Amino acid sequence: MGWRSVVISQHAKMSYSSRNMIVQTMDGINQVPIEDIDLLLVSTTQAVITTALISELVKSQVKIIFTDNANEPVCETVGYYPNSRDVDLIKKQFCWDEKRQQFLWTRIVVSKIVNQVNVLSIYGVENSDLIAELDKLEIDDVTNREAVVARKYFPLLFDNKFSRRDFSPVNAALNYGYSILLSNVNREIVSNGYLTYLGIHHHSNDNQFNLGSDLMEPFRPVIDYWLANQNFKELTPDVKFGLVDLLNLEMKFNGKEMLFRNIISEHVRNCLKYLSGETDEIQIEVELKNEVPNNAINGNV
Repeated sequence: MGWRSVVISQHAKMSYSSRNMIVQTMDGINQVPIEDIDLLLVSTTQAVITTALISELVKSQVKIIFTDNANEPVCETVGYYPNSRDVDLIKKQFCWDEKRQQFLWTRIVVSKIVNQVNVLSIYGVENSDLIAELDKLEIDDVTNREAVVARKYFPLLFDNKFSRRDFSPVNAALNYGYSILLSNVNREIVSNGYLTYLGIHHHSNDNQFNLGSDLMEPFRPVIDYWLANQNFKELTPDVKFGLVDLLNLEMKFNGKEMLFRNIISEHVRNCLKYLSGETDEIQIEVELKNEVPNNAINGNV
């Protein structure tokens, strides 16, 4: 597994040669060892990539994400035949115990709300209303406390007129960050031999990443945590790079100091083991640094 996130944001040609990704731009030619790459984000429609490179990246379980003219992520690669694909695992997934699914979703929602509360606390925002919603949470979140909290949380974090339905730069950045997060969760699901289609809470026929949409939820507040301290007027390359670089953010997960990208890997493995009955306990405790994050972009972007 690689460790570098590579972002292509200008006119370029990407090709393959001797286990290297070759990137040709107006500034010259660069080589990046494929084994070093964790994520390739093609954040421009002015880039060309060869099928040979795509093939080698997918074989190495590198996630490739492409954006459209509006710089919104529109698709990602999902390898058909990861090395760990096992028919027995797929059979297990189809037969996951319903009570385990319900319990895990409950823990995921609890963790997400706790993290939202903590983000507000870090920014000095009153959060007692959100804490009160935790007491109303039931198994499988049948009363949909997750949605109730979200409607209260975003106006508190950004401003009281904020809506997730607006076509604002903040929403564009949130969507971009969530897409990066979802892609990394999907990659871990596939690399562990499971299908992304079969979720434990999300069951949309139009969503091929139902399980990823479930397992990513506790970490959405990490994206919010960083964006709430940024000052920008549009989704620029600097903002996008900052969101990708969040994968290198250091946090505590289940009591251990880890990088965000490694936390995602461990979280997905833990959830899959629990759902498949390999363990009877599941822990999802994320601890952000109790301080406002440093700005990673210029204030006048």
